[in-house]
Amino acid sequence: MRAVVVVPVLKKTGKPAADVAASSTRSDESRLEEATGLALAIDLDVVHGTIVPVAQPKPGTLLGSGKIEEIGHILNEKDAGLVIVDHPLTPVQQRNLEKEWNAKVIDRTGLILEIFGRRASTKEGTLQVDLAHLNYQKGRLVRSWTHLERQRGGAGFMGGPGETQIEADRRLLQERIVRLERELEQVRRTRQLHRSKRKKVPHPIVALVGYTNAGKSTLFNRMTGAGVLAEDMLFATLDPTLRRLKLPHGRMVILSDTVGFISDLPTHLVAAFRATLEEVLEADLILHVRDLSDPDNQAQASDVLRILADLGIDEKEGAERIVEVWNKIDRLEPEVREALVNKAAGADNTVAVSAITGEGVDDLLAEIGQRLSGVLTECTVALGLDQLQLLPWIYEHAIVDGRDDLEDGRISLDLRLTESEAAELERRLGNGPKPVAEDW
Repeated sequence: MRAVVVVPVLKKTGKPAADVAASSTRSDESRLEEATGLALAIDLDVVHGTIVPVAQPKPGTLLGSGKIEEIGHILNEKDAGLVIVDHPLTPVQQRNLEKEWNAKVIDRTGLILEIFGRRASTKEGTLQVDLAHLNYQKGRLVRSWTHLERQRGGAGFMGGPGETQIEADRRLLQERIVRLERELEQVRRTRQLHRSKRKKVPHPIVALVGYTNAGKSTLFNRMTGAGVLAEDMLFATLDPTLRRLKLPHGRMVILSDTVGFISDLPTHLVAAFRATLEEVLEADLILHVRDLSDPDNQAQASDVLRILADLGIDEKEGAERIVEVWNKIDRLEPEVREALVNKAAGADNTVAVSAITGEGVDDLLAEIGQRLSGVLTECTVALGLDQLQLLPWIYEHAIVDGRDDLEDGRISLDLRLTESEAAELERRLGNGPKPVAEDW
């Protein structure tokens, strides 16, 4: 479908209207580029894009009559039947603009929901997107169609006014929302069960987060050898993926690739995807992947940190758990790239990488190992002949710094492992408390 992209900008502050309340500033041109990228992500043919200064938002149409008429002429000239407004629209504004332009109008929230609907590939992802869609549609049931005013007969012998069609539609939507929320609650319980199982075999969790199209999935594939879809496209991947990753010193961790963030992420989506985003909350280490080739990467980073704060990861906690990964340095000029690499090397919790070429990935793995080593304990164990079957478990769950095969057949190992793993090893060696059987 041929589409026109409109980016409203408040004239008073020079900020995009969608970012008025945001603390980060972003250029109008980059907002237009992002909105166009969102449209291209669902295979729309964007024939025109325009930035519209808005001195005073109109309650009924958002835009002034002059701009509405101007955009109407563009729609006729370009033979476009869809207008994407990069700003939240009220149901009344959306309906009035559709009447003025005689074209379909969707706002930023509707566009992101449409992208998520196409990207969802698992049952969980589909449930989350469906719930967000229904909550969005519930507020869009306005009397724009005559059938919504029809009434059904009520109870009783003679019947009565009953409920209007719009009331019936709202009731049906609410019933579907309740059903989806129940199913998602089951998903949340399942995720909690999976996390509890992982804690019994405690591998640290490392989560990748970042603005959409920052290169998280490409970096995930580079580090794990997985085949996650990675394209130069906004929201190329949606469903979270977890893979085991072996660090250079032999320690095993679980790497989690999550959905990309974006400015003004619809509240419907934040609520629906909370079960998925809980993986970030449970992570021992968070890798904040940033696209350093994007001129607005600082504003994007602020948006990501704001969403993390909304999830419950405050700035103080984030400083201890977050490592910044400056990605896409291969796209920079040699002088700029060298300066950034040197700056990252001299900064705490920062690594410069290229997920495409692999440059800096070894340094990132070393940084992950160093950050997680702070929670390791050192110990030396001697395995008797009857305990050698524990060797595979030890090599999987601990870092073996030294091994000495003794003449009598015993094996002495210098280990580093977490406190919980050390306690489990003691139990397996017969030195720790045995599990207590529960009474039923």
